[in-house]
Amino acid sequence: MPSPTPRPGILDIAPYIPGKSKAAGGGRVIKLSSNETPLGPSLKAIAAYREAGDSLHRYPDGGSEVLTQALGRHYGLDPRGIVCGNGSDEILALLARAYAGPGDEVLYTEHGFLVYPIAALSAGATPVAAPETDLTADVDTLLARVTERTKLCFIANPNNPTGTYISAEALQRLRDGLPDEAVLVVDSAYAEYVTRNDYTAGAEMVEAGDNVVMTRTFSKIFGLAALRLGWAYCPPAIADVLHRTRGPFNVNAAAQAAGLAALGDVAFTDAARRHNDIWRPWLEEAIARLGYRVRPSVANFILVEFPREAGRDADAAFAFLMERGIIPRQIGGYGLPHCLRFTVGLEEENRAVVAALSEFAA
Repeated sequence: MPSPTPRPGILDIAPYIPGKSKAAGGGRVIKLSSNETPLGPSLKAIAAYREAGDSLHRYPDGGSEVLTQALGRHYGLDPRGIVCGNGSDEILALLARAYAGPGDEVLYTEHGFLVYPIAALSAGATPVAAPETDLTADVDTLLARVTERTKLCFIANPNNPTGTYISAEALQRLRDGLPDEAVLVVDSAYAEYVTRNDYTAGAEMVEAGDNVVMTRTFSKIFGLAALRLGWAYCPPAIADVLHRTRGPFNVNAAAQAAGLAALGDVAFTDAARRHNDIWRPWLEEAIARLGYRVRPSVANFILVEFPREAGRDADAAFAFLMERGIIPRQIGGYGLPHCLRFTVGLEEENRAVVAALSEFAA
């Protein structure tokens, strides 16, 4: 008998493979594969999460209203444009399904977040990857690939896995060059780590027009990756579309409670940023002194390039580190098989990485 057949394009999707969590041996594991904050979540967020356990028989706030209002106050945004989701991944997928479909194109950069082509193909649209320049999004190259079929443009700023970013001026030029009927989605998952004067997360661009969406997450600096909590800031019409297409209780009560508490613990967030400001440049410089090329990053991770020779390449380095309980991220799926990505860890973890790479390089 014939079996059910998925829509065309679904079986073309390469499933997303997260960073590994386990290494060989039974000793301590240093997980630096998923860009998680090494400081963990705020104690206030943990307490709020535990308290939510007393009400598991109740449905959550369907619109995440309390959290939405708090996000508006915290970031100085109109809460009517904020839509919360089960991780920002859900919002990216909702945008693709709402604004793209068969015959349409979804634009992104060649080393952009792997969820972008997955979202496009899931909606039946065609993903279009634009080449980068020196592992950085190139506005001219992106605009050169715009056609009458372009309905969405995803850009991660800063980008994962490269750690690079484009300036506010370049981002505005990208928006100005896109058709008005195409949606520019600025994925600002790592915005809280960026301290550059020419950077923008994109909120003011949302407020200036009708076709820009900014997405954010609680998974990175706030340390709530396990709870899958993200949000978007949108023009009113796009916020309305997302509310119509999201699930009725898409954000669970524990995530809302923990997110609200994490947002209010500004001192903890500041401490996480200060830690990154100290140890990211330390890690970059220490690994560069070993002779490896380290790409400058503005996020909480770094990209390290290895020689393209057997026994010294990224695969050999990965195996060597895994034997010592250190887990970086392999990124061959991003078209960078000669590189490894390292999350900035605790002091002792960063020092362990440098010591192991020094041994590998010897």
